[in-house]
Amino acid sequence: MTRLESAFSKPHAAFVAFITAGDGDTAANLDALVAGGANVIELGMPFTDPMADGPAIQSANLRSLAKGTTTQTVLMIANEFRARHPDVPLVLMGYANPMIRRGAQWFAEHAAGAGVDGVICVDIPPEEDDTLGPALRAAGIAPIRLSTPTTDAARLPTVIEGSEGFLYYVSVAGITGKQQAAIDSIEANVSRIKQSTDLPVAVGFGVRTPEQAAEIAKVADGVVVGSAFVDLVGEFGTDAPAKLQELTSAMASAIAKARS
Repeated sequence: MTRLESAFSKPHAAFVAFITAGDGDTAANLDALVAGGANVIELGMPFTDPMADGPAIQSANLRSLAKGTTTQTVLMIANEFRARHPDVPLVLMGYANPMIRRGAQWFAEHAAGAGVDGVICVDIPPEEDDTLGPALRAAGIAPIRLSTPTTDAARLPTVIEGSEGFLYYVSVAGITGKQQAAIDSIEANVSRIKQSTDLPVAVGFGVRTPEQAAEIAKVADGVVVGSAFVDLVGEFGTDAPAKLQELTSAMASAIAKARS
C-alpha cells in the first residue's frame, strides 16, 4: 500500500493540509501540521503568476520568491521532510513552468528522489497529459487531477483517466480562499464523480473552519485546507508553528468525528 492509499484508508476522511514552500520557517510549519494531525501534506511551489490562487496564497508566493526560493529549494524541503516523516504522504502543488522548465523527466526524477508521492499541476489540462504525466508515472509519482463544478459528464472521463492517488474536487469555480460552495452542491458533485471512479475524492477551496471541514468530511473522502494555514504563516511569521498546530488539531478532530 502506498502512503497516499494508506492516508485515504482510514475510517474518516483524510485531512489534507497545504502551505507554501519557502514562506516562513517551512520545516517547522510542516512539522506543526503533522503534529496537529494532518494526514497528507500539500507543499505549494511558489510561482509568479498563481492564477488559481486567491490573495492569501498569492502573497505567500511573493514572500517566498522574495527570499530566493527555487524549485531546487522546494525539493530540498521535500527531501528533509521525508527524512523526518517517512510515513506521511507529500504532494507538490503548483504550476507548469517551474515543473517542466528543466524537462519533465528531470523534475519527476528529482521529486521522486526527494520522497514526493504526488504532484498537482494546476495549469496542465488532462488533454496535455504527455507534458508531465508519463514522466511522473515512470518515477512512481501520482499525477493528481483537478475536477470542478464545470467538469461535465462528457469531460469527466478525460479528467479521471490517468489520474492517480486521489482526485481533487475544486468546490467553487473561482480562486482559493474566497468563497465556499454549499454543502448540497459538494455532496451532489462528489457523488457524481464517485460513480465514475474508485479514486478517493478530496474537496478543497474555501474550507476555513473546523465546522466547514466536518460538513465536507461527511460526504467526501478527503478535506483540503490551505488559505487558512497560509494566512497564519503570513500573520505570525516565526510564531506560526504553534498557531498552525492548534488549528490543525481542531480541524483534524472535527474531521475524525464527522461520521460518528
